Amino acid sequence: MARTARATFASLRVPNYRRYFLGALVSNIGTWVSRVAQDWLVLVILTRNSAFALGFITTVQFIWMPLLSPWTGMVADRFPKRRVLLVTQSAMLLTSLALALLTMSGRITLWEVYALAGAQGIAAAFDGPARMTLASEMVPADLIMNAVSLNSASFNAGRLVGPALGGIIIAKWSVGVGMLVNSASFLAVLVALISLNVSEMHPSPPRRGGGALKEAVVYLKSRPDLQLIMATIFCLTMFAMNFQVTNALMATTVFHKGATEYGLLGSMLAIGSLTGALLNARRTTPKLRTLLLAMTSVAACTLLMAVSPSFWFFALVLIPSGLASMTALTTTNSTVQVTSDPMMRGRVMALYMAINQGSAPIGAMIIGLMADHVGVRWALALASAVVLLAALASSLVVRRRNVETLLPRDAMQPAKLDEE
Repeated sequence: MARTARATFASLRVPNYRRYFLGALVSNIGTWVSRVAQDWLVLVILTRNSAFALGFITTVQFIWMPLLSPWTGMVADRFPKRRVLLVTQSAMLLTSLALALLTMSGRITLWEVYALAGAQGIAAAFDGPARMTLASEMVPADLIMNAVSLNSASFNAGRLVGPALGGIIIAKWSVGVGMLVNSASFLAVLVALISLNVSEMHPSPPRRGGGALKEAVVYLKSRPDLQLIMATIFCLTMFAMNFQVTNALMATTVFHKGATEYGLLGSMLAIGSLTGALLNARRTTPKLRTLLLAMTSVAACTLLMAVSPSFWFFALVLIPSGLASMTALTTTNSTVQVTSDPMMRGRVMALYMAINQGSAPIGAMIIGLMADHVGVRWALALASAVVLLAALASSLVVRRRNVETLLPRDAMQPAKLDEE
């Protein structure tokens, strides 16, 4: 048992990574408190349960990831990632603080929320590739997958605590106080970044010159395994992982619950997501079979959510849904990071995040529009069907083409993406 625990948390034995992990954990909790507060502000205070407005703010906040990916990946590969994160985290602190103060003043408008969400989204777009690849500079190569999984665990530990805490803060104090908590939480990750021992890090050589995006696209053309991953993650995140929208709509319009119950849904989802992240931390190589099984499980859970007869049934289904979703995400994320050439890692991760997070805003708009016209239950049923079809199509591709044999011979530490 002790050996299993040591394997699961192996990266925490690296002092730099341990400092960063703790700072990020505090920041992740604040982020989820803020997401609950922002959703409640838009859905309940500034509109009359408008699904479109909720979907639109998700789009405004996350659409920058795909739009700016040619530059965000280049920045991550060209400049020291720690320096990039110090700038982006400071920018997000300022936008979060502005939103908190405006909300607490009682004069906030919907368009101001959109504008500040967009500004924070731009900062997050540059933050993402640098943050996702920083772990590879803090831990040895054999711990990269473990560090990636622990990053996911940190994010989902925040999701476990943050939504419930956010619901309590909103009910007891106000939406603005929840946003203020998020602003303060950015200080933890900034302190962690400042305290890193740079001499113990092993950064990739900075990339110079032009053609950054072209090089990444050419590289991906030689990697059919990564192409398959990009396609599957597009379908998954576009339709089945818009929990921010579907949970809010199911809680308010279907089950007629308040802020505390809505926050609880986020925590139930996080129980499964955190479990999935910790289980994946014990794996040494990502498996394609694991990804396909996870996607099928997501489709089944999403269908159960669509036909949920009660609030508590819906809440309980979120646990296996979170586990399956996190297993799929961690498998794809680990494959991209472990098998990508270090010189290309920032740009490849930028493209991965452009597809991963860029498809979510589009899906949020689709889910929001469907929910307004035919109901959120039918929107969830559509999401289930799309993800199941994507899993079946990927399985057929694997059977017809041996993805593993198509890995480039010079790939940096290629992980076996096989069928077990």
